[in-house]
Amino acid sequence: MFDEIIENQKKDMIDSVCQLIGFQSVSVETGNPEIPFGEECKSALEYTLNLAEKLGFRTKNLDGYCGYIEFGEGKEMVGIIGHLDVVPAQVADGWTTPPFEATIRENKIYGRGAIDDKGPVIASLYAMKALLDSGIHFNKRVRLILGLNEEKSWKCIQHYKEIGEETPTIGFSPDADFPCIYAEKGILSIRLRHPFAIKNEEILNIDCKNNALNVVPKYCSITLKNNQSGAISELEFRGTSAHAAHPDLGDNAITKLVKDLNSKLDRNCTENEFTFLSQLYELGLFDITTPKFLSNAPIQDESGVLTSNVGFLGFENHILEIGLNLRVPVNTSLAEIKEKYCKLIDIFPDLEVEFIAEQAPLYVPKDSQLVKTLTNIFHQKTGLNSNAIAIGGGTYARAFPNCVAFGANMPGQKDMCHQVDEFIDLDTLLLSTKIYAEAIYALCNTDQ
Repeated sequence: MFDEIIENQKKDMIDSVCQLIGFQSVSVETGNPEIPFGEECKSALEYTLNLAEKLGFRTKNLDGYCGYIEFGEGKEMVGIIGHLDVVPAQVADGWTTPPFEATIRENKIYGRGAIDDKGPVIASLYAMKALLDSGIHFNKRVRLILGLNEEKSWKCIQHYKEIGEETPTIGFSPDADFPCIYAEKGILSIRLRHPFAIKNEEILNIDCKNNALNVVPKYCSITLKNNQSGAISELEFRGTSAHAAHPDLGDNAITKLVKDLNSKLDRNCTENEFTFLSQLYELGLFDITTPKFLSNAPIQDESGVLTSNVGFLGFENHILEIGLNLRVPVNTSLAEIKEKYCKLIDIFPDLEVEFIAEQAPLYVPKDSQLVKTLTNIFHQKTGLNSNAIAIGGGTYARAFPNCVAFGANMPGQKDMCHQVDEFIDLDTLLLSTKIYAEAIYALCNTDQ
């Protein structure tokens, strides 16, 4: 019933997405309470809140950590939880056009954040606008929560909770796939640190471009100095980036470096100088599904198989550091997985194992009212008959009870999240806005 209103908003919606992409809102944890996640994130939040005020909504900036946009009355609240921060991007990565200058071509908006998550946030905002302009009275409030630290440590949502802001009664996060996500794997980020010395060579530098742990690294290099001849050599390895939830879609440059290192460097050595890395490789640490030392068989359930991404490799003060990001099936205990990583110390007594972040899995039964409602709306608006799915990605849906992820990627559509030349299709933008409007309307009229 809101389609006509949304069609009339199309130009404004596209312009808003393009404007928002223009903010280089890579979250930087500054330690400064005035700008906790950096100037660009601050500007992206202020732009979105100002836009919402002009559209007729109530807004609130929560100390620069996050903000929200709201309308309606009532004790209960439908929550839509999105984020305005993005993963890093630069032209040198292979972008066709500058990643923070939105470009429209081939019926798509190109730019970092177009699909993750700025485009879907704007779709949600204009869906709310369609409901507001319809004049329909609701007995619930609708609140669009805007995070600024989703791609890192979720300190924005942590702050939202710490200052006592309301928990949505029911809701969704527009940060994944249609028709609906009923399960999200647990997430575990691990840092391994170990003293590392080699006889004939000195490591001067290891560079993987400050790659985020939740991204398959597309570049890694190591620079070495031969202590006998003084010669300096650099080995470069290039792969293909992808989201850590789908490491099989990428080609990990760090893994290529480790695999190739011994054969390239030890040709004149009688003893393997890279025993530590070689042993880790043989143990399966660099496997993308169920590292061998965890289990002889794949760890999996209906949510999929356990996956692992080596997202960081570094060397400083003779300490080698490895960063990992695991996606753990919903029925597998994170504590059990952590215990098995700690047992690596039995093999490497000098190894330090640090668990730097973890998120419990999300599971909402397929036959729950929330999942059925959202899935049915998707079917009605598209004519497609797809089942709710499980994913390895982690969304803000798991931050609150009775929430799931919902769009904006369409079934069969290539997932451009964290990819070079990220885009959102204009037809998808418009259709997802229509779907969100119907979903918000339905949730506002659902008894909890």
